[in-house]
Amino acid sequence: MQTDFNYPDDRDGVSSTTKTGKRPLLLIPRSQRRCFSVEFTLMTILGWIIGGVASIFLESNLPANIPPVFAPQPQIWLILATNLSTSLFAMIFAISQGLVISPYLSFWRWTLTTTFGWLIFLNVAQAWTNYLPSLTILQSLSTEPMVVIGILSTITYNLAAIWLGLLQWLGFRNRVTASWWWILLPSGIFFTISIFMWLVSLLQEFIPEVYRTQILYLSGQGFTALILGVIPAIALCNFKIKPKGMPKISHSSSKGRSKQG
Repeated sequence: MQTDFNYPDDRDGVSSTTKTGKRPLLLIPRSQRRCFSVEFTLMTILGWIIGGVASIFLESNLPANIPPVFAPQPQIWLILATNLSTSLFAMIFAISQGLVISPYLSFWRWTLTTTFGWLIFLNVAQAWTNYLPSLTILQSLSTEPMVVIGILSTITYNLAAIWLGLLQWLGFRNRVTASWWWILLPSGIFFTISIFMWLVSLLQEFIPEVYRTQILYLSGQGFTALILGVIPAIALCNFKIKPKGMPKISHSSSKGRSKQG
């Protein structure tokens, strides 16, 4: 039951003063942090893999089956197919995490906010990626314009992840204290991933050319899924429940008990 998770005893490292409302309770009790972090990370990796495979399969098959109503405008159907595949990935990814986080936060809120957060985030990032090459100031650069566009695309992609953090924060902000920094967390995660990918690219000359593409792709995907699980798990373990969600002992009841004693 959720109550058992949110009101641990002293063996969880939470003192008895916490139970009286003097100090917020931890969202994830200390005794459950390790288990929660491992399960959350593993389910994130699983959701990343299953969601990615499902979305790729859907996106590769939908454009070839254009309904008659979209036949005159296949571009609209392509946009719909892309958004459907993105939604499928986001939903599978969110459900995987939600199954682990459900004893502590609302499963449906986490699933819905994470799904819509990913959808908005990826659409905003794609819009910026498509827009940047059309900028006149970038096209007029005498140096490598594609390098500059690539760097700016990475930055805008990472900043667009704020949408994911914002929607997730809206889902649990009434449950925990001081959670505003979660809005910036996904951007920080993707900046970390970008730095890792850059470091890996510096080492690609040492990778045999036959296996280079596969190794770079798998290492990138694996590290991305791992970081998407580890960092949020650590962040969730540092949240504390808002005082209004904790039991309080009234003065009248305490006085009554003292008189009875």
